[in-house]
Amino acid sequence: MDRILTKQIYIFFCVLFLLMAPCSISAQKKEISAAEDLLKKNKDIEKVQKSMESLLKDSNNLGNTKIHALLFESLQKQYLQGNEKLYLKQNYDTTALFNIARQLFIRGEIIDSLESRPNKKGKMKIKYRKDNSQFLNMIRPNLFNAGIFYIRKNDYRQAYDFFNIYIECANHPLFREYKYPHRDKKLPNAAYWAVYSSFKQNDIRGTLRHAYWALQDTAHNAFMLQYLAETYRLEHDSLRYFKSLKEGFEKYPTFPFFFPRLVEYYVNTEHQDSAMIVVNKALSINPNDQMYRFTKSTLMLNMNKYNECISICDSLITENDSLAGAYYNAGLAYFDQAVKLDKKNQINSKNKTKMFDLYRKSMPYLQKFQALRPEDKTKWLCHYIQFI
Repeated sequence: MDRILTKQIYIFFCVLFLLMAPCSISAQKKEISAAEDLLKKNKDIEKVQKSMESLLKDSNNLGNTKIHALLFESLQKQYLQGNEKLYLKQNYDTTALFNIARQLFIRGEIIDSLESRPNKKGKMKIKYRKDNSQFLNMIRPNLFNAGIFYIRKNDYRQAYDFFNIYIECANHPLFREYKYPHRDKKLPNAAYWAVYSSFKQNDIRGTLRHAYWALQDTAHNAFMLQYLAETYRLEHDSLRYFKSLKEGFEKYPTFPFFFPRLVEYYVNTEHQDSAMIVVNKALSINPNDQMYRFTKSTLMLNMNKYNECISICDSLITENDSLAGAYYNAGLAYFDQAVKLDKKNQINSKNKTKMFDLYRKSMPYLQKFQALRPEDKTKWLCHYIQFI
């Protein structure tokens, strides 16, 4: 009995749907016709936009090119009206114009994608591409301008969105005849700002998405390699991180980001000799740089080249008596030599005298380091305890 009743209810609703469908189609046609009439008269343009957007909320209409085309036209007319107001220096919100431009590109690409689908006979009917692409190509620079506008506002999410649309035009069939990858000289710069915007949001995928083009922006290449290195570090991709640091240092040895991190990478992977090559290259460019020399003293200390380490540190201290790290390295160079003598099982009186002499030489350096860095107890306290 229940099955019979369920079947009857199902049939009822099917019949009801079939009876209502023609009414729905008729109402839709009237709405489309009304929209066409308003667009011809250039009246109530925003009303047309809302009407077509309402129709597209029905998933059955998403493949209706006509509805998308009318929506595109309504946006196009609003854009032209807004642009005219700005040109005439009348009151108009610039961000509203940017937003309409964004919607136009999204809608234009949807229309072109729908038209590119072959029909049952395997043919495509391309009706809107030429006119739409011409108009969008004309206003495309405003996508770039919008991106820069939002960069200045520190609104990196919005900035990325506009730059991304600008760049993706180079890959869409709608704009194929304009050959953006070969002719658009702003493409690498737009890609750089897209990467920058994503980097500021800690968006790894967005940072890497347009890296190919961004690396061709020679004006920002050093920064680009920095963002890539940082992104690879966040991804725990140590090989790419290292390659970005190495390329960055080779191309821009004086750029402050690459030198310390490349040296650190070599030290952490126990490639002291490679780290020394980097330091010596940096010193060949700027032999008086205190950071480069201090780094070399640290490497000398790690490689047990104590005299060279002390010599560099004394030279640095002569130039800058508040350089805490130089005191620490020199003190540790003396201290470590003493410890090595102390660890010998059968230490003779001569070595014992030398050991205490090394301990005493280390103390003024470590005491000065303590005075400059009292908070770094873990570095100087253990040496005092061992000496006592």
